[in-house]
Amino acid sequence: MTKVVWGWSGMSHDASLAVFVKNKNDLKLLSASHSERYSGVKNDRNIHPAQTSEALELYGTPNSACYYERPLLKKSRQLWAGQYNLLSKPSPKRWLKDNTGIHLPHTYVTHHHSHSAAGYYTSNYRDAAVLVVDSIGEWETLSIWKGTDRKLKRVFSQNFPHSIGIWYSAMTQRIGLKPQEHEYILMGMAAIGDSERYYKRIKDDFFAHWPTVDDPRVLFKENLHRGCLRWLPEHHGVSDYADIAAAVQRIYEELFEVLVAAAKQLTQSPNIILMGGCALNCVSNSIARKYFSGVWIMPNPGDAGSSIGAVLATERCWIEWPGAYLGTDILGDYPTQTVIDELIENKITAVASGRAEFGPRSLGHRSILADPRGEDVKDRVNAIKHREAFRPFAPMILEEYADQHFEWLHGKPGAVKSPYMQYTVRCLQPELFPAIVHYDGTSRVQTVNSRDCPEVYGLLKSWYAATGCPMLLNTSLNIKGEPLVNNESDARRWENKYGVKVCLPESNPFSQKL
Repeated sequence: MTKVVWGWSGMSHDASLAVFVKNKNDLKLLSASHSERYSGVKNDRNIHPAQTSEALELYGTPNSACYYERPLLKKSRQLWAGQYNLLSKPSPKRWLKDNTGIHLPHTYVTHHHSHSAAGYYTSNYRDAAVLVVDSIGEWETLSIWKGTDRKLKRVFSQNFPHSIGIWYSAMTQRIGLKPQEHEYILMGMAAIGDSERYYKRIKDDFFAHWPTVDDPRVLFKENLHRGCLRWLPEHHGVSDYADIAAAVQRIYEELFEVLVAAAKQLTQSPNIILMGGCALNCVSNSIARKYFSGVWIMPNPGDAGSSIGAVLATERCWIEWPGAYLGTDILGDYPTQTVIDELIENKITAVASGRAEFGPRSLGHRSILADPRGEDVKDRVNAIKHREAFRPFAPMILEEYADQHFEWLHGKPGAVKSPYMQYTVRCLQPELFPAIVHYDGTSRVQTVNSRDCPEVYGLLKSWYAATGCPMLLNTSLNIKGEPLVNNESDARRWENKYGVKVCLPESNPFSQKL
């Protein structure tokens, strides 16, 4: 008997919905989508009615649902922390019924189990360590797991209030950014700061116990759940913020390396899976390759990705990973020639075609694209997106040419493919591609092949044939503070509002015949 199973996350932040079909022992992921793309509210905490309607129309009525946390366990932490206003929230099962009219039997798994399962069961690894680092689940803030024989065993765990993710978010707030949203800006700002200036002061003021391989606990001197704005309030200039960011990123990378080494010692696995919101720190992720031969980061490792993880933790089986294009579909043929024509004439354009990416990175289906060679392109795109001038952009490049333009990790040519923009590497000729190189000479690369992404691969091949350049600047089709464009009407609204052409799919001849 075929069953439809929903996985979902939400009621806190980053709500998402995943749809699976189960047939005997076979489990298949059909779709996964971010709620914010439907509501237009960044990091929306609630599943959106249009989202559930779309799932019902395309895949039918679900038989059951899986939720990414254990509500009563979470309430126990909220009670301990004095967050009494949160205790009256309804159960996820009740919330879903009251807000969508859908009444389903629910299973619940812990927050970190959802994270670890989302990584392990979407990977190709059967023996792997799983490192989960985030702000907070019910109580857990850091965990290490051993995955073998379809089983995940927790081998280390650390609880609230000691949290690397909360500390990183608190420091994000300290430099005038929005916590739980702008951590990636802190990561980017670190490249223009002096990491030495505040390094010792931050370690002395915040850390009570530094982790070791034998004792991976990361203990803090105070609970930072409400931020640290009182820390050095007189230091508030632009250079202060950049130097704080540089020290924070340096310290995080040092913490991360110890935890990766501890995961190796605790599991003795040849592979590692990185999950939790901190796995979006692409500057640090490459450290894992110093200790493990294989590294997998599910393209949506934060809480939104746990809509997938909740189902996989319940079913305890691997799935064939279908790639990151799992969201709303804008039907039709990918507009390759229109994009090329716009790029040659204007250097900058945008594209909205095919299924939306599930995850925070645009991978060519909901992207602003530009010629990476222009001296003024970076500033022009930052102006379009209303972003800070120091912010870098990512290149997407034909996989077969990546080694010619970027130095891969630890000097191993071809050792790393990066289809989901999860690592930074050194650009070999930054003077030729100024729009995609950060201040430290690195780039966050997306490699593209014909197997995983044939439409975008075809675009890059056509661009290379026309210009001799195998890469394009690729950034998300949105502006700062807004979710990515989701459907065709969103794309047309964005084009009219911001004055950049969005290339939509060309007519599908098959659908016209129908």
